Amino acid sequence: MNSTSIGTLTPVVDSAEHEQLKYFTYKPINIAPEIALSVYFIVGSVLVWQIVHWRAQRWIGILPGTAFAEALGYAFRTACVYNTTFGMYVLMTLFLLVPPNALALANYKAVGKIMRDSPSAQPRWFFLKPGFVNWFYFASDIFSICMQGAGGGMLTGDKTRDAGRAIVLVGLTVQLFFFACFLVTTVFVWRRPEYTVHVSVCDQSHAQAKRRVMLAVTSTTVLLYLRSIYRIAEFADGYGGKVYSSEWAFYVFDTILIFLAFLVYIALFIGHNFPRQRKIADNPASGQDGHMPADSAQYLVNKEHA
Repeated sequence: MNSTSIGTLTPVVDSAEHEQLKYFTYKPINIAPEIALSVYFIVGSVLVWQIVHWRAQRWIGILPGTAFAEALGYAFRTACVYNTTFGMYVLMTLFLLVPPNALALANYKAVGKIMRDSPSAQPRWFFLKPGFVNWFYFASDIFSICMQGAGGGMLTGDKTRDAGRAIVLVGLTVQLFFFACFLVTTVFVWRRPEYTVHVSVCDQSHAQAKRRVMLAVTSTTVLLYLRSIYRIAEFADGYGGKVYSSEWAFYVFDTILIFLAFLVYIALFIGHNFPRQRKIADNPASGQDGHMPADSAQYLVNKEHA
């Protein structure tokens, strides 16, 4: 009886391990995805509270939305630890590969709004005009997300794996290029005094407000840049390569880097500086009382931003 039971159970265990090795090329560890799931859920909840508490503009909801998507990705990874299936692996891959790109959208939006809401700034070059910056970087990120999403869905098929890897690599390389361009634009806006930032009650001066917002945008973009380098190395190395088969590398260069980016968003919460409503300051030149410091007369009273 016992030998029969053992004989019937052994193929099931071997089959489960075979499925894990087929998709991961290693046996994924337990506990780690559960911890990541919990951490990202907490991060998303904290960001939701900050957005509601400070009445931040709606587009900042990209941040908690991305955190919850990450948590969902690690939920699928947890499921794969116990029972790896084709569907679970595809969902895990998509939710851990694509959502972090949305953080770049939040950064693009922040810098674009600073440029648009600084009427005294008159850039000479077209590529520094607010309209161009908004659509150019948004379009590049959407293109990259689509490429990575399409390629990620093809990675699990034996016949489509090479094509999917090439598509993901194109998307990541394009993203890396535009990250570099955006960093140059961000540094330019940071250094030019004519670009102003809304001063919140949490800021002692306009300089402090601008430094906090630009530091948050710059540091998180650098973290996303580093994460993209890892992803490029992973897919360039190929399925079953050293990078792809190193689970510790995934948790260090993806999980932890994205988590550090979220810590920056929480600690330097930019929602203070992008409220749903703005008012004209009593003394526009002073930059005090939580209002814009320059040319604020050109702003509409109680103008609601989407």
